[in-house]
Amino acid sequence: MYVVLIAIAFLLLIIAATGIRIVRPYERGLIERLGKFKKEVKSGLHFIVPFFDRMIKVDMREHVIDVPPQEVITKDNVVVVVDAVIYYEVTDAFKSVYNVSNFEFATIKLAQTNLRNVIGELELDQTLTSRESINTKLRTVLDEATDKWGIRITRVEIKKIDPPKDIMEAMSKQMKAERTKRAAILEAEGIRQSEILKAEGEKQAAILKAEGEAEAIKRVAEANKYRLIAEAEGQALAITSVFKAIHEGNPTNDLIAIKYLETLKEVANGQATKIFLPLETSSVLSSVGAIAELFKDVQTKDVQTKQEKHLGENKEK
Repeated sequence: MYVVLIAIAFLLLIIAATGIRIVRPYERGLIERLGKFKKEVKSGLHFIVPFFDRMIKVDMREHVIDVPPQEVITKDNVVVVVDAVIYYEVTDAFKSVYNVSNFEFATIKLAQTNLRNVIGELELDQTLTSRESINTKLRTVLDEATDKWGIRITRVEIKKIDPPKDIMEAMSKQMKAERTKRAAILEAEGIRQSEILKAEGEKQAAILKAEGEAEAIKRVAEANKYRLIAEAEGQALAITSVFKAIHEGNPTNDLIAIKYLETLKEVANGQATKIFLPLETSSVLSSVGAIAELFKDVQTKDVQTKQEKHLGENKEK
């Protein structure tokens, strides 16, 4: 009897243990009773009725889906191989379980279909350079489509876009040609800029040299000007002093005539072939005549004196 009771108690304990459910913090629990949804529970310890209730746990963390590579035709009829990754999180546990049977598989198929649509609207060059735009369009389309499944698409990333081998070789040659062209342009621009700077330097040097020469000529001219002014002032002062001294000495016409003759002598001794005499020469010539008469009188007196002396000597003999 005791063995049966112990067995029944043990069985009841096992049955009770099967009704204990633990929901983690990142999970949500959906409880069904006899196939009908009863309630949604959050994290913690929960009890369900064994054999009558069933709990479905839904992971609410962000997940990633790897979209397999697929061939896509661009707008300019180039076949490229594209693959991507999709990041999503469950926002409504009830919808993710009851509105779609396998939302990950459905999301992959939806992403592949929309990849064809988005890339099919772009040419190859745009496809290779517009990954951010493709990611944004895909995320918007997928997020709208999966909203009724209780899923939010957080972001979509294109992993790689592989054009055909011959296209890759052509693009490589084109890129090499473009780089060679840019290098030649940059070299030409460098030479041009160098020549411009050189010409500007020579121009500036010539301007500075001309300004320096002009400044030097100006200063030399100013120095000559000051020298000539000083000499003229000195000569004027000397002439004034001589003129003043002459007037203060009250010279006679005879003295002036003698000085005039001395000056004429100096002029005649020069290298000039022409001699210009002043217009007012009448008074000077009259003075010269008076001097000549004076010399005659002096000579006559000297002759008379010599004769008288000679006569005196004869008388004494």
